[in-house]
Amino acid sequence: MGFRKEKFGTSKDGREVSRYILENAHGYKVVLSDLGAVILELWMPDRNGKSEDVALGFGSVSEYEANGPSFGAVVGRYANRISDAKFTLNGKTYGLDDNDNGKCLHSGYDRYAHHVYEAEYEHGELGESVSFHRISPDMEQGMPGELSVTVTYTLTEADELMIEYHAVSDADTIINMTNHNYFNFGPGGHKCGDVRQQRMQVFADAYTPIGENLLPTGEIKSVEGTAFDFREMHVIGERIGEEDSADARVVTGYDHNFVLRTQDGTIGKAVVYEDEETGRYMEVFTDFPGVQVYSAATLGAEKGKDGAQYGPFSGICFETQNYPNAVNQEGFPSPILRAGEEYERTAVFRFGVLE
Repeated sequence: MGFRKEKFGTSKDGREVSRYILENAHGYKVVLSDLGAVILELWMPDRNGKSEDVALGFGSVSEYEANGPSFGAVVGRYANRISDAKFTLNGKTYGLDDNDNGKCLHSGYDRYAHHVYEAEYEHGELGESVSFHRISPDMEQGMPGELSVTVTYTLTEADELMIEYHAVSDADTIINMTNHNYFNFGPGGHKCGDVRQQRMQVFADAYTPIGENLLPTGEIKSVEGTAFDFREMHVIGERIGEEDSADARVVTGYDHNFVLRTQDGTIGKAVVYEDEETGRYMEVFTDFPGVQVYSAATLGAEKGKDGAQYGPFSGICFETQNYPNAVNQEGFPSPILRAGEEYERTAVFRFGVLE
């Protein structure tokens, strides 16, 4: 068990940016930053005891200040896509940044990952924790209400990374937070290069189909007979082909919301992800109603940390969250946070090694 803080660099506005390192007794380590509350590194052993960093990312503050792919980032106030870059709340329409071909993606240009947070360390019963806090002003990103946001990371002695989200607004607003870490459990960790031969299982019997604009159609469809049927463990790239088919049996990649079986606000299992060669595996638990699985098919050439070159399928994201465009889609879980109410959500990433 251990904690230490060290200087990472200086932001473009002259603020000191720090790294926060959490370690447990079993060789797991997570490195965080108060710039964007991002995951910089995630170290875990393979079946032979070799520890590698399995989180895609950058090596400098300036790269994280841009961070187009949202490597390791906390996304807020509203993750994923909002149609027509606007929404209506209490009879008033709010305009947002159109940063994604007629849509607002991850709240626009001024993202939470671009801000420096206040940080507080705590040693608790479960393990080492760092909480990152900031105030999102009223109408930041075009959304109403001053929002007090805290994101707490805990590395437990049970080999879990727990992420807890807490927020309170002084006015009615919308909220949908997530973490956008890219994992790669293959040989070399984040430098492996491709996740398509790795395996996953998603505890979802349904998904929300998308149209050409990548927005949900509003349907909730069974995964039966589709490329989204991960009810049993199988290879990620098994149904990835050159073209999407009309019957959804082949996809060019995954950037889709899965409707999790647990829908009552309690924590349930969402995903299992593993690499047979290294033996690394992870179980994801959450009280969010959905998980956006992004296989990074559209990830451009990015120069990463340690000389890594990232490209399509270099990592995979499991973004526990509400359904995309829920604010504009009747029948989806409501993303509205009323004034004075507490927003509390949790995601747990439990790591291990296959026998």
